[in-house]
Order: sequence, then C-alpha cells, then structure tokens
Amino acid sequence: MLSIDIGGTSIKACILSSKGDLLSEFKKLPTPKNSTPEEVIKTIKELVSSLEDTFDRISIGFPGYVKCGKVETAPNLAKNKWTNVNLAQQVSNLFNRPVRLINDADQQALGIVSGIGFEIVFTVGTGFGTALVFDGELLPILSLLIYR
Repeated sequence: MLSIDIGGTSIKACILSSKGDLLSEFKKLPTPKNSTPEEVIKTIKELVSSLEDTFDRISIGFPGYVKCGKVETAPNLAKNKWTNVNLAQQVSNLFNRPVRLINDADQQALGIVSGIGFEIVFTVGTGFGTALVFDGELLPILSLLIYR
C-alpha cells in the first residue's frame, strides 16, 4: 500500500505492507506555497515517482474535513480552493489504483490505537487534529466540529 500524508508544510509518502510495516524509504517534499489541488497532486506525482511501483492501493491522510473521499475544507492549504474537491478520485485516476482518503488525524489514529474501548488521539503539526475511536471503529464526530 502507498501511504500519503498531506500536511501544511510537507507531503510525505512510503510503501507499507498489509500489516503496516515500512517497505520503502520514507520520502517527503515541501507542500507547495500555492497549495491548490492541482499543485498538491503535482507534488504527489513527483514524490511517488521516487518510490517503487509495488503498491496495489493508496491511503491518504488530509489536513481538513473529508467526506466520502471529497475534501470539504483545508484550513492550512490554499484558501477557497478545496471545497468539494474529489481528491480520492483524482489520485485514483493518476495511479490507476483504489484510494481511501480520510482526515490525517483519523488516519494516524487508526494506525496507533489498541482497538479496545474508547480512545482519543490528538495530533499537532501545522494545525491541530483529533480523532475518536471506539473498539477500533472511527467516530468522526469531533472532526466535524473543528473544521466547520
């Protein structure tokens, strides 16, 4: 699996096994100053070109409110350019692979929680993120409150 983390200061990528083990070197490039959807996709394409083409699917963490693979907000990227952007489909078309796109804090939480009971994850980077998980299932309620 190709794992991509889009951030306010950098975009990162690596290849992971189905169990989450690192199979490639961790790569990153600066997030474009003009961080429109087009410029971010261009950066993703450049970043992924430096990795082996051994992945069968793509997972993307995005710094904003994401609903059904579409970006609704992106507070730390280009202003007013990220409303209703079907980023998952655009990246899927670029690499001809299925894509799952979720909020970056949600993605991190799913990778680190124990999966038992109620858990909350806080992330701090260019912005502040939160994720709620109950018995390993994501509860996206808090993200809605922060990004609206």
